[in-house]
Amino acid sequence: MKNLFIFSLISCAILAGCRTPKTEKTASSSQKPVTTIAFGSCSDQKRPQPLWDDIVAQKPQVWIWLGDNIYGDSEVMDTLKAKYDRQKANPVYAQLRQSTQIIGVWDDHDYGVNDGGKEYPRRKESQQLMLDFLDVPNNSPLRQQEGAYSSHVYGPKGQRVKVILLDGRYFRDPLKKVNKTNTPDPSGDILGETQWQWLENQLTNSDADVHIIGCGIQFLANEHTSEKWGNFPTARQRFFDLLSKTKPKGAMLISGDRHIAEVSKISLAGLGYDLYDITSSGLTHTSKPYEQPNSYRVGKMVFDLNYSLITINWDKKPLTATVRINGDNWATYLTQEVAF
Repeated sequence: MKNLFIFSLISCAILAGCRTPKTEKTASSSQKPVTTIAFGSCSDQKRPQPLWDDIVAQKPQVWIWLGDNIYGDSEVMDTLKAKYDRQKANPVYAQLRQSTQIIGVWDDHDYGVNDGGKEYPRRKESQQLMLDFLDVPNNSPLRQQEGAYSSHVYGPKGQRVKVILLDGRYFRDPLKKVNKTNTPDPSGDILGETQWQWLENQLTNSDADVHIIGCGIQFLANEHTSEKWGNFPTARQRFFDLLSKTKPKGAMLISGDRHIAEVSKISLAGLGYDLYDITSSGLTHTSKPYEQPNSYRVGKMVFDLNYSLITINWDKKPLTATVRINGDNWATYLTQEVAF
């Protein structure tokens, strides 16, 4: 059945030709409530990509790329472009582009260098290639902005979703290492002052009912030695303080990078609801199963290929969202109800 489904999607892709992808909101679509948002990370353009038919079948209204959207790892822009082109040419992903709003941000491998930050010399050129991949118009302000952060608003007042995507690369200080191991650097920053001010403006007096805040690296999990916000504890605390200060309604964090999926949760002063970080990674490859402490984890770690699906339950009072970590062949590995 699945092969037949894929064949039908490929046929539709051929018939669809070069129709413009639905990556820009129209006045009418922006007033329709968004109930279903999917996201994922870590897609190696050279590997099999078995999840796109499952994602298309879920009919998400928005798809969010959360980084490592390709494995570029190069300072040669023609190399990065060729890898983006290969990813974009996947015929089943093409179906998602036709039916769904596509937005996203990078992490390190698509940025151009593993674990890289502001020291990467081709960040400006690389940003333009990422925006090309996301079909961002040539006249978009994002083309003139330094850094790949962005904000996207969907739905009418009273059922409004704001997706805030943070750039954890362009302005990030180099990682501090001791014996080749990442070590917390209280003096380092992730976002850079311009992006910090932009983020505060996005959150202050926002009229959105749900705020989905994404970044390539994990916000909450803090005990592993991989990249995380905890590598820069002052910046991490500044982020938490900003949420406590601005008190956005319905805030939820999403992240990737780790080649696992998991859900983490903390209580944050001033919010009045639990703050979750939903990590979904990866779309084409994951880590072998292993044990790793995470005192904030809710549920289990997922080591199967995965993507995440957020369903906003607008009719529930208080407002809730159902988060699922899904996989191939309609599998669901983890379900978390998030109450705001």
